[in-house]
Amino acid sequence: MSDPGGPCRRIPSRGVRMQSRFVISLSLLLSAWLPGAAALAAEQGWKPEGKIEYIVPSGPGAALDMAARRLGHILEIRKLAPAVVVTNKPGGSNAIALNVLQQNAGNPHYLTTLGSTLLTGRANGTLDVTYSDFTPIAVLLDEFVTVAVRADSPIKTGRDLIEALRRDPQSLSIGVASSLGNHIHIGIARPLKLGGVDIGRLTVVPFKSSAESLNALLGGHLDVVSSSTPNVVAHIKSGRIRVLAVDAPQRLEGTLAVAPTWKEQGIDVVGLSSQGVLAPKGITPRQRDYWVEALREATRTPEWQEFLQTNQLREHFLPPDQAVAYLDRQYAEIRAVLKDLRLVGD
Repeated sequence: MSDPGGPCRRIPSRGVRMQSRFVISLSLLLSAWLPGAAALAAEQGWKPEGKIEYIVPSGPGAALDMAARRLGHILEIRKLAPAVVVTNKPGGSNAIALNVLQQNAGNPHYLTTLGSTLLTGRANGTLDVTYSDFTPIAVLLDEFVTVAVRADSPIKTGRDLIEALRRDPQSLSIGVASSLGNHIHIGIARPLKLGGVDIGRLTVVPFKSSAESLNALLGGHLDVVSSSTPNVVAHIKSGRIRVLAVDAPQRLEGTLAVAPTWKEQGIDVVGLSSQGVLAPKGITPRQRDYWVEALREATRTPEWQEFLQTNQLREHFLPPDQAVAYLDRQYAEIRAVLKDLRLVGD
């Protein structure tokens, strides 16, 4: 009987077969450990080259700034981006930061924070663009708004604050960042409105960042500050402020476990605020997909999870289609709230 493999066919030795199996197994193992974004780049032929400019629509030290800098650091150390330069462009309800993306249409090396201020700015008419005018990459997290006073303030609870402002809405100065009508402003206006306060007569002072408004509070220049959770943690630990309420659905953990929710105090309100990432209009699907996978990987790291836990933020990763649907729902709710609070017209 003739050899099916032909006269030149050679049977590999047992050692060669074992070596081949080892090489195949090692290849499979390396493939399993290859980062998703890197695998995507290898498959689709695109990855970022040179520096990434991450534009933050708030001042240094604000919650958006802290999240952007942590995210940029993770992208670098995990080799998901060659270098990330964070640039602060506060003001104009995100208009200044968004202008940078508009000037760099089609360039995937520019990113910015997709925050709730973009939604509120569009809803209250201070912005003439929205997220659909750019390229939504992902929603990353949900955040909550706190209301705080100095530790020596005679106002002890959220109910005390409501009663004081019901008697005289102009009796206390309230700091918000970074613009009137944004999610920080809504974060205090909603519970006060539900408590019977005439919010149209409040004395509200805008600051470039919550770090600045909290410094003004500590310096005696403000009576009350509304801000997101990351900004108050250090001040709670130092004993310099008292958090009257937080608009979370239940008490937060860690340092903020001392802060009661509005719901605990009889005010049925939960916050409407999230953070994500936005890219310029006109980037390619491959470039968008790279950033989706890079951010997915970054948010799975211990460094990101530690950041969320420390700052009492809720993980909530949503890719583009789901992110847009979520933002659409948020926008509708924010628009309804602003109309109810008489901050926008019909």
